[in-house]
Amino acid sequence: MISVDEARSNILKTIKPVATETVSIADAVGRVLAEQVRARRTQPPQDLSAMDGYAVKAEDVQAVPVELTVIGEAAAGGHYAGTVSKGEAVRIFTGAPLPAGTDTIIIQEDTERTENKVLIKEAAPYGCYVRKAGIDFSEGQLGPIPGTKLSPRDIGLLAAMNIPWVTVRRKPRIALLSTGDELVRPGEPIGANQIISTNSLVVAAMVRQAGGEPIDLGIAKDNEDSLRQMASGANSADMLVTLGGASVGDHDLVQTVLGKEGLKVDFWRIAMRPGKPLMFGDLQGTPMLGMPGNPVSSMICSYIFLYPALYALMGMKLSKPPVVPAILAHDLKENDRREDYMRARIVGEQDGLPVVELFNNQDSSLLSSLSTANCLIRREPFAEPAAKGSVVGLIHLSREYPDC
Repeated sequence: MISVDEARSNILKTIKPVATETVSIADAVGRVLAEQVRARRTQPPQDLSAMDGYAVKAEDVQAVPVELTVIGEAAAGGHYAGTVSKGEAVRIFTGAPLPAGTDTIIIQEDTERTENKVLIKEAAPYGCYVRKAGIDFSEGQLGPIPGTKLSPRDIGLLAAMNIPWVTVRRKPRIALLSTGDELVRPGEPIGANQIISTNSLVVAAMVRQAGGEPIDLGIAKDNEDSLRQMASGANSADMLVTLGGASVGDHDLVQTVLGKEGLKVDFWRIAMRPGKPLMFGDLQGTPMLGMPGNPVSSMICSYIFLYPALYALMGMKLSKPPVVPAILAHDLKENDRREDYMRARIVGEQDGLPVVELFNNQDSSLLSSLSTANCLIRREPFAEPAAKGSVVGLIHLSREYPDC
């Protein structure tokens, strides 16, 4: 068996980013930027008022109260075309350009208006409530860097930079192939010895959430012809993920059948719980990840291995889920030689850290506890017993890493 870190490293060193495409920024949220962008304008393009009030010369409002003559108005989207002289003011609204000759804004609340006169009741320093030209960004300034998964905040910045289109990585196509005579889809008739196939739906949802495009190849029967025929559907995919059939057994045909089709196995067992029978290899140029059949194992392996592979395909330099400190709500026994990922819930907070409670039953077939869990507790191989109040490593399940 190899370690989790070694397995993840072996996977990532074989992954190359997918090709690029150009999309509208309206469709770019969640996509990974592939080329550097630069602002096509300066924001704001000129000095603007940050408040409703009056544009004045700072030297006129140092000694108050003082009365100024109102000579015009400037609204957002418009401007005052003249020049303001000593003793004069222009009524101005938020977002309007400062008239020539002014340098300071007196907010409306600090004034009293009578016809064409305004009484300034509060002094203001030079530049008060003025948004200087370029305070946000200047033309040519760099935007989000390549490798950034674009957030709604990034879309707002790109729009303000007057960038209507961006070059992004296309969505990686992940082919999912379930295996086993015992599997049926939700809603189908269930035989006496059959179970509902959940893994493909869970992993497909995770792929979609991470920014990929899942391709469901269906459920292969436990025979060579079925597995070979259905696996051929992965020819156009960027990665093939098999679900089940990766461990040692008479009916675990993945290695045997795909080996005849050119599969070169890198590893197939890792020192991890759950998820020991994880397999990785290359199928005629397509990375292949063989997941365990147990639903909890396949989901946790997706967090630990599939997500980093997906991010690498999208050109993101992320190798592992973030592990943050948390405090145990109870004692925990020592660990054996396998790296543990244990389902848990955050039940409180102490000293700024989450307090976590593990589920008593960590059986890798229990979907109910997986649904209820919102985090995993990660334990190193041969970890010593941990007492209540000890600090342990936590991985959030309720968030897609890394930008939680």
